Amino acid sequence: MPPNVKPQRESLEIVVLSVLSEEPLYGYAIIKRVANRSEDAIRLTAGVLYPLLHELEAARLIESSWETVRSDRAGESSAGRKRKWYQITAKGRRRLDQRASALRAFQSMIEAFLPPHPADEEATT
Repeated sequence: MPPNVKPQRESLEIVVLSVLSEEPLYGYAIIKRVANRSEDAIRLTAGVLYPLLHELEAARLIESSWETVRSDRAGESSAGRKRKWYQITAKGRRRLDQRASALRAFQSMIEAFLPPHPADEEATT
């Protein structure tokens, strides 16, 4: 992604639903997975991700559950901290499939208007 281009909300919805379609993840893991997969081109912040997760959950596209996480260093008397896990729902998978299909169709249409890529021109000469 070029620098100075910020993904729009609908694009981020596809990104988050896509990573959750692979396996349930907690917030920080979503941030890391997206950064890794996009080669750091998409850097989600907590201020962007958590409101989006809340919206997706309210729309029943994802669901969440809590897990208590204990540190190896914490004693047995330590209550641990809570981690919220998110997973995609059947409705979320349908939304992801619909958005992905629409995006692919749009991309295909736009390809007809793009000039040839310099590497493509060199291959034909």
